[in-house]
Amino acid sequence: MRVLHTSDWHLGQRLVNLERTEEHQHFLDWLLQTIEQEQVEVLLMAGDVFDTGAPSNTALRQYYNFLTRVCATCCRHIIITGGNHDSVSTLNAPKELLDCFNIKVIGGATPDPLDELIELRNKAGEPELVVCAVPFLRDRDVRLSVPGESYEEREQRIKQGIAAHYAAFVPHVQKYKEQSIPVVAMGHLFAAGGSASDSEKEIHVGNLGQIGADQFPAEFDYVALGHLHRPQQVNNTHHIRYSGSPIPLSFSEVTDKKVVFILDFEEGKLTNLRELAIPTCRKLVRFKGPLEKVKLQLAAYDNSSYTLPAWAELQLELEAALPDLNQQLEEVLQLKKDELQLLIHRPPIIKTARQTLEQQVQQEADLHTLGEKDVFLKRCESAFPESDHTELVATFSELLELMRQEQES
Repeated sequence: MRVLHTSDWHLGQRLVNLERTEEHQHFLDWLLQTIEQEQVEVLLMAGDVFDTGAPSNTALRQYYNFLTRVCATCCRHIIITGGNHDSVSTLNAPKELLDCFNIKVIGGATPDPLDELIELRNKAGEPELVVCAVPFLRDRDVRLSVPGESYEEREQRIKQGIAAHYAAFVPHVQKYKEQSIPVVAMGHLFAAGGSASDSEKEIHVGNLGQIGADQFPAEFDYVALGHLHRPQQVNNTHHIRYSGSPIPLSFSEVTDKKVVFILDFEEGKLTNLRELAIPTCRKLVRFKGPLEKVKLQLAAYDNSSYTLPAWAELQLELEAALPDLNQQLEEVLQLKKDELQLLIHRPPIIKTARQTLEQQVQQEADLHTLGEKDVFLKRCESAFPESDHTELVATFSELLELMRQEQES
């Protein structure tokens, strides 16, 4: 049986208020072609289908159009789990209807783990693969609130709750293992040792919710993870992987390779695992350095390999402020207007007064580059510069999570 693992589509995502619809459609079209070319039988999508809990009509249309088209391919089973960006109710709303087309959707956790255990059968009606389709586990799913507990106790309880959720499948999958039927688990979380990029919002505070590779039961032949946008193994464990996002979602991902994983199972075992590179239709590029150097780089930039104009982030290093800086840049960019669009122009670093200006840059940082927790932490550091802000940030992050959960309810 051939399986494709993908995650973190973030349909509807905007970068500095510019839509990514064309890039997402390019990926979805490629994914459909790949499913046919590779004769994929099972598609696993491990969370963050959408970028927000209230996706736009355009994002919803892309999602349902893809599901309609994938049903016409050789892919016999599609399993979709919710991520921390997804609304449980939005994903679950058409659940019964999609089930008629062998599309299984698990938007959020339920008290019974058997609701997440999906048996995939062949044309003869015999089970050939079992999937423990675990969605993003919210605090309310894995721990009960305990008044007065410390930060360390709260961290430990969340980790134990997540590990226990996976361990609960073990008694139910034993009969399949005895019949040499492979078992795959899915998850949307931050596994210890993973490498994050700027675009991932923290699921839990700091290290809260991090579980190690050894906390996934040995009965799982493969663990398909979502949340981190860089494709990677967890602690160098071959069968526990993040597939990453299909397009770069922030400028911190400009050098990342975007992939999906193709898995082959034979006689109850994972016999082959390979990655397929996702073609890029728009490049995100960063330019940083002295003005003349950056101007040369901009003038020499070649976008001929991509169908859409590149989006650029720019930060200059200057010896002194230049009154005609914007005019100089505009002259160069005008020559590349069909190839390159300046998306983020960070305040320049003045070398002669670096420390003062770096502080000013921090204060003037564009709000679209800061998350809620970043703003809160900066306010704490400004008001209480000598204090440890760990507990305050922990409490603030929990409040944010509660607000998101209430909005999705």
